[in-house]
Amino acid sequence: MGDNVFINTGCVILDEAKVTFGSNVFVAPQCGFYTAGHPLDVTLRNDLLQYSLPIVVGDNVWIGGMVCVMPGVTIGKDSVIGGGSVVINDIPEGVLAAGNPCRVIRKITPSDRDRYLR
Repeated sequence: MGDNVFINTGCVILDEAKVTFGSNVFVAPQCGFYTAGHPLDVTLRNDLLQYSLPIVVGDNVWIGGMVCVMPGVTIGKDSVIGGGSVVINDIPEGVLAAGNPCRVIRKITPSDRDRYLR
């Protein structure tokens, strides 16, 4: 866990594998970070098999409310994940991403900063 990490209420971190948070990460309420999964194949799943993959959240990331981050995902630094998203794939740095499944909507630009400084 980096410096200045804020994790709000109701967060679940299922840490069968390592979960890493960079510095200046903000996690809104009711988020989940799930490193464990089960095979799609019913025979393997019924044999009680599971796998665990690490999750990495880069520096300066903001994760909106009720986001689920799934096994093996990396969220790049300076990105924002919109509320209610289910993150099943890596997210590059410096983007706004949202949805189910979560996908990149656009790059974060200087105009995103300017709108708050008027």
